[in-house]
Amino acid sequence: MSRRDDSRRDERRSGPLERLLGERGKAGPARGGDRGAGKPRGRARFDLRNRLILVGGALGLCAMALVGRAFYLQVLGNDFYRQQGDARALREIPIPTSRGMITDRNGEPLAVSTPVESIWGNPKELLKNPARLPELAKALGVPVDHLTRKLSQRSGKEFLYLKRRINPDEAHRILALKIPGVFSQREFRRFYPQGEALAHVLGFTNVDDRGQEGLELAFDDWLRGKPGAKRVIRDGAGRIIENVDLVKSAEPGQDLTLTIDRRIQYLTYRELRRALLETGASSGSAVVLDVDTGEVLAMANLPTYNPNLLGAGNPETHRNRALTDVVEPGSTMKPITVAAALKTGRVTPNTIVDTTPGWMPNGRYRITDTHNYGVLNVTGVITKSSNVGAAKLALPLPNDYYYQFVKSFGYGSKPESGFPGESAGVVLSPDRWSGTTKATMSYGYGLSATPLQIAMAYAAMANGGRLIAPTFVRGQRNEPRQVLEPEIAGEVMRMMQTVTEPGGTAKGVAILGYHVAGKTGTARKFSATGGYSNKYISLFAGVVPVKNPRFSMAVVVSEPDPAMRGYYGGLVSGPVFRNVMEGALRLMDVAPDDIDTWLAAQAAAEAKRLKANGGKPNGPVLPVDVDSAETPEELPADLPPVAAGAMLPTGGAR
Repeated sequence: MSRRDDSRRDERRSGPLERLLGERGKAGPARGGDRGAGKPRGRARFDLRNRLILVGGALGLCAMALVGRAFYLQVLGNDFYRQQGDARALREIPIPTSRGMITDRNGEPLAVSTPVESIWGNPKELLKNPARLPELAKALGVPVDHLTRKLSQRSGKEFLYLKRRINPDEAHRILALKIPGVFSQREFRRFYPQGEALAHVLGFTNVDDRGQEGLELAFDDWLRGKPGAKRVIRDGAGRIIENVDLVKSAEPGQDLTLTIDRRIQYLTYRELRRALLETGASSGSAVVLDVDTGEVLAMANLPTYNPNLLGAGNPETHRNRALTDVVEPGSTMKPITVAAALKTGRVTPNTIVDTTPGWMPNGRYRITDTHNYGVLNVTGVITKSSNVGAAKLALPLPNDYYYQFVKSFGYGSKPESGFPGESAGVVLSPDRWSGTTKATMSYGYGLSATPLQIAMAYAAMANGGRLIAPTFVRGQRNEPRQVLEPEIAGEVMRMMQTVTEPGGTAKGVAILGYHVAGKTGTARKFSATGGYSNKYISLFAGVVPVKNPRFSMAVVVSEPDPAMRGYYGGLVSGPVFRNVMEGALRLMDVAPDDIDTWLAAQAAAEAKRLKANGGKPNGPVLPVDVDSAETPEELPADLPPVAAGAMLPTGGAR
């Protein structure tokens, strides 16, 4: 092997470092002495150690710069990045609060809020898992395409209600599916234990628990309360992983105590419903007032709705007819006309009024009575409900005087009860009267009023001529306004008492043991095309007992079927008044003011029993074995009393 081949083999075996060191060893000393010794000519001296130190120092400086920058971002100048992080994870969410409870005058709950759950979802997250949508749609009870379309329309949002105000158990079943992007939150739902019976007074709330009708709307700010707020941290899936702090505490709504007595309310609703079923009427309203305070004890309307149903049924059934719908009061107006005549001093209860021949001209029309009552006194005008007699009492009165007198009893003005949507009714001023207006007003045509206004006027008559604005809130007392002298009011009350006694138009309204003062009314219903139709409105308004009056009540039934029970107020509305008042007097433990009649009825019943027993008294009561005696079943303490069946008068009712 040649020497050249060996040198080539050695060169291949040596690396770059060995070659470099070899070249340095071979180089001789440089010219110019030792200063240039060991350095190759034309090249910079290469120092590996210094270069390594230089590279390490540069890397250390970079590391220190990164640490300093991180310290600045995380400690000294972290506000911006903290805000950015919070915007992605920190959320302020509301804390729901319960709505205040509504109770009746005795503390019985009428409207309560119960906790429920609402299911919501993150559309962005849900659309990432389309395979789970059919399962979610089935749990929600909606079609898949409906859910998909709903999510797609809000694909850029992070929040969407899927199903609101559901039972917590149902919500837990949906959450148990563990579908990404589906969550729940606590809300409250309103519940009305009395249902349809008190719907028009209470109203209802919407899905956001805001009052929509009735007292729920009128006192919404009082009942609603103030929701709170808290800050939380949510993860990428929207789950709350930490409660950061409380921003504002939730303030629950305040409770509201009404003047309503739920027992009397139920009686009123039940009897009004019975009247509509038995007379074929289209609608009805009834109001019960406390004479001394003006408190509304009951207010019922039909048709009605169930406020517990979402949406609360047909909107046409939502209005409180006793406050919003006006009717011509018919003959219930006659006691006010008589009071206006008595106040002038021109007539007394015994003044003679000749109603012969049972009609009188009134412009191009006639005022007629159902019978020719001949010669009556002023009391007889009320007893027989004579249209002719009322007109003859009103015509001599000055127009302005009669107008102001009617207005003083609350007709033509809002009752100011605080209930939303209440109507003022219509009483035309004298400058708008025609030649027949005053005569027709005297017996209840040519003006309009709500059932509440009629009950107010009768309560004023029973309260010594003092008119009190009605109220629905327990403890609120409105100041009375004197509109009639107590002596005249007492005279009119005694006249109205004859209506429910033998010879009156509402004998069937009498209540055993109590004197009842009232007045029937029957009015033709105004036609939308002009004039009057062949449909009727049946009314009865009254006060009980006559001595120390406690209750005033007005009943209005619209469009009764004449073929079923007739259309006179004493036949249609009178039984409602009697049955409700019988129950109310017993519930409120009102002392009888007609003991003699009650004792006579008891004696008659005893005589009848003796006659049926052959004139012999009942035999002695035999002792009973205690162990074998059957214990009678107790009735529930809150069972409402069942009034006796309606006894219809045989004729003459108006």
